[in-house]
Parts: sequence; structure tokens; C-alpha cells
Amino acid sequence: MNNKKTMETELQQQIKNVLSQFPSYWENNMLLNNKVIEDLRNYDELLIKALLSNELVKDTYSVQVSETTLFKTEDFIDVLRYKNYWENSYTKYTNQIGLTSEGKYLKYNTDVVLDFPHKDCVLEGGMTKEDVAKKEIYYNNVLAKEEIDTLLSPKVLSNIKKFDENGKHYISEFIDTDNLILKGNNLVALNSLKEHYIGRVKLIYIDPPYFFKEKKEEDTFNYNSNFHNSTWLTFMKNRLEIAKELLVEGGTIWISINEDGMHYLKVLADSVFGMDKFLGTTPRRTRFGKSDVPFNYSQDFDFLLAYSNVSDNNQVIGRSVDRQYYTSKDYPNRPWRLTDSTTQRNYIERPNSYFTMIDPKTKKEYPASKKRTWAVTKDTFNHYYDKGYIVFPDDYDFLNITKPYIRKFKDEDQSSGKLSSVISDFAIKEFLQELVSNSTNKIGNDELVTLLEDESFSYPKPESLIKAIIEIATKENDIVLDFFMGSGTTQAVAHKMGRQYIGIEQMDYIETVSVPRLQKVIEGEQGGISKDINWQGGGSFVYAELHSLNEQYISRIQEASDDETLNEVLEEIKDNAYLNFKVEFERLKTRDQSFQVLGLEEKKKILIQALDMNQLYLNYSEIEDTQHGISEEVKQFNHSFYQKEGEKND
Repeated sequence: MNNKKTMETELQQQIKNVLSQFPSYWENNMLLNNKVIEDLRNYDELLIKALLSNELVKDTYSVQVSETTLFKTEDFIDVLRYKNYWENSYTKYTNQIGLTSEGKYLKYNTDVVLDFPHKDCVLEGGMTKEDVAKKEIYYNNVLAKEEIDTLLSPKVLSNIKKFDENGKHYISEFIDTDNLILKGNNLVALNSLKEHYIGRVKLIYIDPPYFFKEKKEEDTFNYNSNFHNSTWLTFMKNRLEIAKELLVEGGTIWISINEDGMHYLKVLADSVFGMDKFLGTTPRRTRFGKSDVPFNYSQDFDFLLAYSNVSDNNQVIGRSVDRQYYTSKDYPNRPWRLTDSTTQRNYIERPNSYFTMIDPKTKKEYPASKKRTWAVTKDTFNHYYDKGYIVFPDDYDFLNITKPYIRKFKDEDQSSGKLSSVISDFAIKEFLQELVSNSTNKIGNDELVTLLEDESFSYPKPESLIKAIIEIATKENDIVLDFFMGSGTTQAVAHKMGRQYIGIEQMDYIETVSVPRLQKVIEGEQGGISKDINWQGGGSFVYAELHSLNEQYISRIQEASDDETLNEVLEEIKDNAYLNFKVEFERLKTRDQSFQVLGLEEKKKILIQALDMNQLYLNYSEIEDTQHGISEEVKQFNHSFYQKEGEKND
């Protein structure tokens, strides 16, 4: 008896249910694909009517033309052949594109796999356990439409604990204001976060895997052979689309990216967020020249791309400025400051502001510039002068000015609540002097090494960079999200600055680097920005993991160092894992010589793809299934996390 676990998509199950109504299509519980195909091509009325009576099948394989429903016969036939094709061969299923039948490419209505190979699909990328020098192994799978709902449904959170000044505690309830750290695949985790955080996140900062035209020292991700430009863009697209849903109105997302990938990502991000939602590009110096570079041209910057979700007349970012105010006898209780009295518009654009301003006291004349006209018009000058808003050079002895200025009162500054605009070099301005002798990457690395004596991260971002972004894009208690958490810089800075935060990381260093770093933040560590903001410690965060199913086997496959160890994992997978329905798994067992003669790395790739990627983690909808052994405390935590706000108040 074959006791392996298998998992069919909802669509396949629905198709099987329909076809089970026709006994002539079955022999020894096996579907006679050719007979079904023959009847479909003969437009068998009973068969097509039965298929169209199923809403999911109808939605997937029909099109409405006026009042007529057309059944997409060939697309449905492709799926029948597709399943049979996989069951008879495992050697080709490592290909993501180029699958052939009778010398022609297979076509599936729910997969787009040519030209831009992963254009309209979901690319599920996963990382396995970290190897030496942070070489992160990525695998990816193109998923058909009917598989996506299962993959992206909310997952069970387990191994839950809360860290605070008193150490680690196991908890059974999630509080809405808790900081949250999740371990697991970030595409899956982001979709689970939608249940609780959709439309609530004020700031997203991510430092994703960079796209490189060629392998470079800075490339901390070791892609598989198919992780090229189109795949990388799809990998990013899937995650940015979810990120957009999480942003509150007026929220912003900031993406660190290198020279090779910046322009590709800009076009992609424009399509996700909208060209009109693009805030700007901010350069960040990473080093000061290198001689051994292509074309003898050293690229010494990476970049920040920033987007919002509102129109450009909204102030989504801003900075507080310490201004110099004057006091004078004519306004004893109203400190004031000076600001420019001209605009950037010329005399053609503002003809009413192109006039000679005359000081009423001295009668001195101050003509307007053709390139920069006055901020007031000829008709409104007297009104603003009588209100005290215009200051001339002879009005005060302590002023050293040669033209009229506009007066701004401190009480009006405070009541307006308006923040000053942000200049595009804000991200490097505060630590520019230090960058003259040390690259920002080195600063970030030194901070981490000093804090944890860990050198596994070669290019972590410095805390000052994250601080600069958080300062201009958020206020206290706003939610900050980083779903490429890495060493935890974003979360550490957000914690110190009084922001609520969420972090997602799949790699095992979340337990050895990221979480320990945040524990030290709670203890009051004095690295990074701590001294600048007088950080004294305190606070808390909740740690949880997406409850692993197949994901645990992927880690073990990658860790296998020899055939014997891999064969042991294979046997355990056979009995306990959820398998890809397209694979005849018996042929992967060790007695199959065509599999046995393959190299170790090729075997690993095949075994990973033999697993059902829909079942990496346990769906929340299955939390009550006794076979998974979920404790009552974990159930209670998950119920509190996934409840809607209205339900919590009932």
C-alpha cells in the first residue's frame, strides 16, 4: 500500500468529481484520458454540459461571448495531457519552460511561460538553510492559477514566544500593538499578514536580493541557473503587489537596489504602484572607487527607489527643522523668521508678480527678476505688508539683507503642522563626513560585528540610513515593515525610535543573528544610533514561525552532503511529505538507476521539485485537523491573530 501523502489542487479535484459521473472514463480507478479527449473533440453534449455545470471548471475553461458560453476544449485537453506527461517522466520536470509534446511546446491556459517567462504567474521563491558565507540557495517554481489560492492562504503560526526585559515567554494571545517577527517564506508570510495588517503599514523598507548581470562579490544570493532577469523581476513583482495592499493611505515604500537592477526595477515598480506615485531616486555611496572594474568605470553607488499610494499633492514625507527665530519690539510675543520672497516662476508665468516693490518707509525700489518673480502680486502687496508679512532691508539693524523677505511667525509654523520638504540627499547627509573615509557598507558591517561578533553579513545597511528614512516617513507608533529582514537593522532602528514593526526572514540566521540583535536592543545596547537618540532599552517583540510542512524537507535536502544522507531524506519524504501530483515518485527511489546515476546537486533539484510547493506550510483553515497536533495555546494565538477587528470586540 502506498502511504505517501499527495495533494491535488482544488481545480483537479473538481474535474475528477465531474468525470467520476462517467463510469466509461475509468478503468481500475485510472482515468482513460484518451477517451475523455476523444469525446471532447467530438463535442459530446453530456460531457461538456457536466463540465460547465461546475462553477470552478466553467470559470477556468470557458469564455462568455455575448450570451453564449464557449468551452475552451483544447485548453482542457492540455491539462489532461499535462498530468499524464508528468506521471510518465520525471527527468524533464526540472524545466520551467520548454515542455514539449510531439515536438511542440505545451500550452496551459493558466501559465504564461514564454517571452517574459513568468509574466502573469506567481513565482514562489524559497530559501534553504544558510551555507558558508551567507550563500543563500533560492529555488523557484512557476505556479498555475488554480494552485495560487492554496499557496497564499493564511498559514498557521507556531513556536510562538515573546521577548521583553524579563527574557522569553510563551504566549497564547496576540496583542494588536505587538512588534512581530516571522520566520518563513516572505511571499507566503506577506499574504498571511494581509489578514491583520492590510491598509495599516505606514512605511515599508526592503533590501531585496539584487539583480546582477554577473556574479559579484556583493551578490549575497546564490541563484539557481534559472534565476535570471525575468525571474528576478517576477520574484519582485509578486512581493511588491502584496506590499502595496498593506500600505495605509499616504504610506511609502523604499527599495534599496544596485546599478544593474535599478532601471529594470523602476519600470516594474511603476507598473505596480503607478508612475505618478514615484517619489524619487536617492543615491547612496557604497565605496570610493575600485580599479579592477568593467570599462574601467567604477560604480560606487546603489540607490533607493521610493513610492507612495497617493497623488503628488499629498505630503507623504517631511522633516522637522530647527529654525532660527528673531524677537523684535514691534512683535514682542511673536518670534519670527525670514523666508525667500521670490518664486521659481518667471515673469511670463506670473505677470502679476513682476513689478517693482517699494519700501513704504524709505521709498527705495526693489525691481522683480524676470526669472524669479515676487511671491506676492502687485494687488496683494499692501495686504501682506500691513499684516507684517514683508520685511525690508532697512526695517531692522540686526538684519543683514539686501532685498525684501517674507516674515513667518513661529506660532503659525506650529499651528500649520506642515513639515519642510526633503532634499534628495537626506539619506547620506547626516553621515556624509564619515563616508569620506569609510563606505556605508563598512559602517553597517562594523556595527553588526561590534554588536554580535558575527561576520556572516558582508553588506548590512547602517542604522543611520534606516533612521533617516524612518524620521521623514513616519511618526511614533506607526507600523514599519521589512520583509527581507536579514540581520534586523530595520527592526532594531524602528524599536529604538518607538515605531511598531514587522520583520520577515526565512533563513536560520533569524535565530542566531536577527533575534539576538533585537534582544540586545531591549537590553539597551549602545551601538548604531543608540547614543544619538539616547536609547536606554526596553520594549518587546513577538516571534513566530510559519508552521512547516514540506519546507522542513527542503532544508534537509539542501543540507545533505552525500548520496547516503540524501537517500535517507528521500525515504522519509516518501512516507511523510506532500508530493507534487505530477511526479511518479516511485521512480525517484534509489533502485531506479536513471535517477541513481545523476549527480548529487541534480538529485537535490529533482527532489525539491518533487515536493508540493502549495504545502510548504500548514494552512490556517486546517488548524483543527488532529493529524497536525496543534496545541490549544497555538490555536488560541492564531485565532486572536486572524480575527478581524470587529470580531475582537464582540
